[in-house]
Amino acid sequence: MDRPEDVSLPVNFKPIHPFDNGELVIRDETLLPFPRTEIAVKTELAKYYGMVSEVDHQIGRILEALKKSGKDKNTIIVFGGDNGLSVGQHGLMGKQNPYESAIRVPLVFSGPGIPQNKQIDKYVYLSDIYPTLCELTGNAIPKTVEGISMKTAFTTETFKGRDKLFFAYLNLQRAVVQDGFKFVLYNVEGQPSHPQLFDLNKDHFEMNNLANDKKYEAKVKEMNALLISTLKQESDFSDVSKSGWGHPQKWTSSEVLDLNK
Repeated sequence: MDRPEDVSLPVNFKPIHPFDNGELVIRDETLLPFPRTEIAVKTELAKYYGMVSEVDHQIGRILEALKKSGKDKNTIIVFGGDNGLSVGQHGLMGKQNPYESAIRVPLVFSGPGIPQNKQIDKYVYLSDIYPTLCELTGNAIPKTVEGISMKTAFTTETFKGRDKLFFAYLNLQRAVVQDGFKFVLYNVEGQPSHPQLFDLNKDHFEMNNLANDKKYEAKVKEMNALLISTLKQESDFSDVSKSGWGHPQKWTSSEVLDLNK
């Protein structure tokens, strides 16, 4: 396992998040006290990297077993992941936030019909894996499946991916990503606050909030309109045009389940 003293801090490390995002005291966020210290974060990162190394080792065992069985030439391998942890980025530890460290995931395909070393920079959801595997294996995609197939990403055809990505957490955080820009709104104790606009093409670590930059006023309006239309498209229960988004108090787990009935 990595030693804490050998681990580098993320470039966007902060001792504390600059504002209340509505979920600063929950699960992973309580692993370390506030403010976060450099050595404490390095210790957690060392543990995290140790787990990554363990996953890498176990995947190696699976691939070796496939090879020995002779099935490696007839198996499509998909390596994906749950959303990760911030571990010190932006002063946060967990994944109850809309930053890239908490919502971006790995996705790798390998096997027959999959070109080697090809990288695609397009928007997809993990729910798109199933229809992709259906097409790659010659099976019909069930009509109930909402994901889109990525099969063309493995051919000479142009793969467009999704037009945008949408993120929602309880009735506290909403974000939309399009053309490399991410726009985020928060609803904390019924008070919409701290809009964020990041140019992910130039600022992958989300260190420069452009929302209050006059040069980006038009982009903020454009992304805000996109978020509102996406909320309607996704039948989101929050209405960002209303005070407290129509739900000023933080939803409980039971309330979320009731909303989905």
